[in-house]
Amino acid sequence: MKNLPLKRILSYVKPHAVYLAISLVCSLLYAVGALLIPVFVGRAIDGMIGPGDVDFSSLMQNIACIGGLAAVILVAGLGQGIANNRLAFLTVRDLRNAVIEKMQRLPLSYFDTVPSGNVVNNMISDAEALSDGVLLGFTQLFTGGITILGTLVMMIVYNPIVAAVVAVLTPLSLFTARFISKKTHEKFVKQAEIRAEQTTFTEEIVTNHKTIKAYGQEQATEQKFAAVNEELRKTSLLATFFSSLPNPTTRFVNSLVYASVALVGGLCAAGVWHIGATLTAGVLASLLAYAGQFAKPFNEISGVVTELQASAVGAKRIFNLLDEEEETADGALQLSSNGQVDVEHVDFSYVPSRPLIRDLSLHVEPGKHIAIVGKTGCGKTTLINLLMRFYDVDQGAIRIDGIDVRDLSRSALRDNYGMVLQESWIRRATVRDNLTLGAQISDDEIIKAAILCKSDAFISRLKDGYDTMLSEESLSQGERQLLCITRVMLSKPKMLILDEATSAVDLRTEVSINDAFDLLMKDKTSFIVAHRLSTIKNADCILVMDNGNVVEQGTHEELLQKGGVYATLYRQ
Repeated sequence: MKNLPLKRILSYVKPHAVYLAISLVCSLLYAVGALLIPVFVGRAIDGMIGPGDVDFSSLMQNIACIGGLAAVILVAGLGQGIANNRLAFLTVRDLRNAVIEKMQRLPLSYFDTVPSGNVVNNMISDAEALSDGVLLGFTQLFTGGITILGTLVMMIVYNPIVAAVVAVLTPLSLFTARFISKKTHEKFVKQAEIRAEQTTFTEEIVTNHKTIKAYGQEQATEQKFAAVNEELRKTSLLATFFSSLPNPTTRFVNSLVYASVALVGGLCAAGVWHIGATLTAGVLASLLAYAGQFAKPFNEISGVVTELQASAVGAKRIFNLLDEEEETADGALQLSSNGQVDVEHVDFSYVPSRPLIRDLSLHVEPGKHIAIVGKTGCGKTTLINLLMRFYDVDQGAIRIDGIDVRDLSRSALRDNYGMVLQESWIRRATVRDNLTLGAQISDDEIIKAAILCKSDAFISRLKDGYDTMLSEESLSQGERQLLCITRVMLSKPKMLILDEATSAVDLRTEVSINDAFDLLMKDKTSFIVAHRLSTIKNADCILVMDNGNVVEQGTHEELLQKGGVYATLYRQ
């Protein structure tokens, strides 16, 4: 329980406190009804004095009271269940929304280092554990506490000696449950970690199943999954074993309590022991009922404690994500760029001990086309990340029309860029929705852009044309990239970033797309990253990068005449 961030959980419960209030009221009614029933049961038994000597009037009244209380308990139990479920679902919904919102504010460096399966596990398994353990178990603790206190008071009223016997024996179950619960927590932590690993691995093999089949890795994948699954089985078995111990141990102690009450109460009722007030058969029956009621909450609480252990782990993992450091402060300035870009003495590294870009400076006039080439890992994509402010520079500044990008709102900065990446993203939606991303664009504009970008041909062959529902598996890599190019054309950006934008299409289609790019890039500042040097011959300036630095720059002809790095790349 000490690991459970109860205060933070309650902050998510607070907006739905009305359901918590309903649940508590129903719990109170349930507990009070359960406490009063043994009173009327005892009175009914005492009304049956002997053969032919039964007080039917009193008996019927007591039975009616018992029936009325049973109805109250039924309604209260239903109300409590409905309120608990409503509270749990709404709270978990808000918590998942908070995780999604947090993800939008996290820097890319977080997703570069944390497996996506962990985040998925936070939103699904950890949230469910939190719901089951805390939100649904809270009222059980409340009801159990009232029942324990109430039954103890009633037993004291009936017979203090019997109550003392119960009070002395009962703590044994508490100490036992507490000792075992300490051992349980670490098992649930390990279980959550392995479950997250399994989720991540499952996502990897589902996403990349074609590669797995292509390299004949089915058996190796099965073996690795089986190993992770087996580790999860062992850890879950241990967690379940330890978490199952409190219930039988508390049941044993509670059975001992019940037997002790029966023995002491029976001896007192028979007159063998003259301790306290004389017990009637009805009072003894009430005491035995209270002994059973007194034991039941301890069994339930021991189960709730087990759920709380899992919830504490889930809650900690969720709140660890919510506590992650967010992106640096957003600027407030807006921008409608003319296209001038200045990179001034920029230093940057993903890892402080491994510098990547050092003292990089660059001036780009509006409307110019800048090509960026170099070997893998030289810093091409990193420069793009800095231009888009996916990462902030360590030293120096990047300015758009003389304004430091850190003074601009990220949305304003990115609204001025159109970006086509090597990895194309297709959402599960229609072709039209994938092209517009929710923007209000007429069908004529959509079709015109698709024709220019050579995507209309394959879209027209789809079952429902532009209304066809898509998923990642619906299209080839080249077709997905054509859709992304069309999407950028429809967004009408002020500047362009093309990062291997035609890497997945054939050469003939690339020539046609380049015609569309020429139209799209007209009078727009453009940054083009490409390995195919044939696609960047007409750039106004070519930057040749190596180890984070621009080692050569100039036009295609100028760089060939220099006979340096670019000339070598071109010949190769």
